[in-house]
Amino acid sequence: MQRRAALARLSAAALGALAIAAGAVTTAQAQEAKVLRIGYQKAANTLVLLKTHGTLEKRLQPLGVDVKWAEFAAGPQLLEALNVGSVDFGYVGEAPPVFAQAAGADFVYTAYEIPTPDAEGLLVPKNSPLNSVAELKGKKVAFNKGSDVHWLVVALLKKAGLAYSDIQPVYLAPADARAAFEKGAVDAWAIWDPFQAAAEKQVGARRLATGVGAVNHHQFFLSARAFAAKNPQIEKILLEEITREGQWVRANTAQAAAQLAPIQGLDADIIETGLKRYAHIYKPIDAGVLAEQQKIADAFFELKLIPKPLKVSDAVLK
Repeated sequence: MQRRAALARLSAAALGALAIAAGAVTTAQAQEAKVLRIGYQKAANTLVLLKTHGTLEKRLQPLGVDVKWAEFAAGPQLLEALNVGSVDFGYVGEAPPVFAQAAGADFVYTAYEIPTPDAEGLLVPKNSPLNSVAELKGKKVAFNKGSDVHWLVVALLKKAGLAYSDIQPVYLAPADARAAFEKGAVDAWAIWDPFQAAAEKQVGARRLATGVGAVNHHQFFLSARAFAAKNPQIEKILLEEITREGQWVRANTAQAAAQLAPIQGLDADIIETGLKRYAHIYKPIDAGVLAEQQKIADAFFELKLIPKPLKVSDAVLK
């Protein structure tokens, strides 16, 4: 129960040199927003540590800008809050923005983490007879619908010569998927770190495949379109601090894991394993990463997972 509670608290969804071309802005323009509202998940390590260390608040204090933090269980809920104006900025994986854009959410891609395909995988029980993705035909595969691992499953199946319809998808959030996995109610479980590392270390789960060679597994920082347009200086400062936090994590991984352990409810060694599978290097949005997002959008539309075709590049500031 303690593990499930920790996983439930972490549930998600789930950031380096970074600079945003902002142009010259006046202090008055920067202060149009007196509050910066950041949405985060407990598994979003860089934002959690940024909140813990308080360096962003110190940078924005001279501008008269307060920082408010709002925690969300997963990326879809965070993006809904962004869409309705409850938060200005957030961090999610590569698949949730596609589903959100298809639903009409008005956000812009702001920055991304370089590929971290080893940070998600397809797990099977340690004594499973399965040894390849091709053997999943007809099997039950658990994963969080609309999350990064939804795309991972699609990509791995295609690589193995299987269709999405060849498996039985079981849509479960991480905590419920973990329970089903342990009880043998599903044959495989697609999941990201630190849940992946936790299952490996706690119950001996075996990685049937990872994202390596199949997906990029980018993570994204998204902004409400109106906020990004009106507050370039605030966003520039925010992303500078995120970059510094990522640099600190890379240089102090064990210390970062120790700080995150009581927040995320997992042992520090599990968190450290997960941290090492992420890059913590962030870059401004570019045409290449948008093209990768377009591939995901096209694939999801082809599978009827989203209701209409998308032009991903619409979700950037012009």
